[in-house]
Amino acid sequence: MTEKNKKITAYHETGHAIAHYFCETQDDVHQISIIPRGFAGGYTMSLPSEDKMYNSYKEMKEEIIVLLGGRVAESLIFDDVTTGASNDIERATDIARSMITKYGMSEKLGPIAFGENSNEVFIGRDMGHTKNYSEKVAAEIDDEIYQIVKEGYDKVTEILTEHIDKLHEVSKILIEKEKLSGEEFAKIMKGEKLTVRV
Repeated sequence: MTEKNKKITAYHETGHAIAHYFCETQDDVHQISIIPRGFAGGYTMSLPSEDKMYNSYKEMKEEIIVLLGGRVAESLIFDDVTTGASNDIERATDIARSMITKYGMSEKLGPIAFGENSNEVFIGRDMGHTKNYSEKVAAEIDDEIYQIVKEGYDKVTEILTEHIDKLHEVSKILIEKEKLSGEEFAKIMKGEKLTVRV
């Protein structure tokens, strides 16, 4: 990995990690790595603290915030974005779509399921499906999905802008160490000194 790519990956993963830290419904960060694995330049891993039977509206909104943390970090630091966030964006959009069309979590559209199956795609690729809703409702669904994702993007922008010093600090240490445990990350976030051993 080039130094440039290493730096981009470090900020991207730190963006995810800091978003995790400030979203109360999300599990604690277990590990952050900028060592490439498969097609991924790095990863931010969390481990569930308990088995969950349900996901709440707030949990799903905060999951979107975390997913968008990498893209927002890139934008803030480099005034540019990469293709590295493509899977994050896809997952964030899928969560928002499920909230609206599957779980009835839209105040505007109400507790109604839209589409004949949970795999139906709405934005641009649903021409071959028989729909149980009008074109007007389809446009409203797209608008609601957009609003949820945009709210998540705006919120994580606010979080990372407010804690930009930590974004720089964690990224710098991550570039040196290439991997941080959840405990090490939490120490940095709490302002404790971390001994860097490469």
